[in-house]
Amino acid sequence: MNPALSVVFFTVLAGLGQGLAVSLALGVLAGLLAPSGAFLGWGLAAAIALLVAGLVASFLHLGRPERAWRAAAMWRTSWLSREVIVLPAFIGLLVLWWLARRAGDWPAALSAWLALATIALALLLWLCTAMIYACIRFIQEWAHPLTVFNYTLIGLASGLVLACSLAAALGEGRLLAALGPFALAATLAAGAVRLASFERNARLRPASTLQSATGIRARKLTQLAMGMSAGSFNTREFFHGVAAASVRHIRLTAMLCAFVLPALLMAWGLLAASPLPWIAAVGVQLPGLLTERWVFFAQARHPQNLYYQRVA
Repeated sequence: MNPALSVVFFTVLAGLGQGLAVSLALGVLAGLLAPSGAFLGWGLAAAIALLVAGLVASFLHLGRPERAWRAAAMWRTSWLSREVIVLPAFIGLLVLWWLARRAGDWPAALSAWLALATIALALLLWLCTAMIYACIRFIQEWAHPLTVFNYTLIGLASGLVLACSLAAALGEGRLLAALGPFALAATLAAGAVRLASFERNARLRPASTLQSATGIRARKLTQLAMGMSAGSFNTREFFHGVAAASVRHIRLTAMLCAFVLPALLMAWGLLAASPLPWIAAVGVQLPGLLTERWVFFAQARHPQNLYYQRVA
């Protein structure tokens, strides 16, 4: 597939915002954050900004952005429509929580309910986003439960790392001490699940063949050109144009920057009383996650590519 950078940025930024919001909710439920504290306000503002930035990025992929609202019409059968509904609801919930925090004294029970609702909607949004791809049965690389686990764990891990980085920078030692080990564990778990999906996808074999795709029943069949003098929608949308060796190098870079190096930096951060390792972990992980998400889309092989095997 040819990854759309707008979708790459949307899924990474939205997942990061969801993970940060869940981290803040866990901090409130555990009594580590004051319901009206400044850190909670800054954290909610950052999560809202990330989600809105992701939403804006997603509009760049639309041919007619003014008709985006119509995407919600098929909510009974479409995971995309469900995502279109849940995402604004999640942003609205965070805005409501941010406004309630600014109101000052308010019941602690309300803070707990807002935190629980935040976790529930974040999980639902991860499910909707992942199922957009996991429900496409003819793309074997996506059509498996690991896609849902990948989106959820990567979003949660990146949000926990960002929350720990903010806690380290702003002096929230209790929150950092509590969430730090979970951030490291979530990053390692996300990396392990992503590696498992890479191993699974490497063993996949197309259900169709070049013979069945072209209708030519010759025993030995080799395609030398795509059969036209210029490109088409099919060749632009479903071919990323990067050599297979380069994709392998990009995948290795993604694993190192998204999981391995951040884990090492977090281990250093847990041992050292310095915010530097946590801030560095965010700086390394974000481009790694963008690279990982590019690979997620690029590794998907659309069945039509059996017909347009070679763009020449």
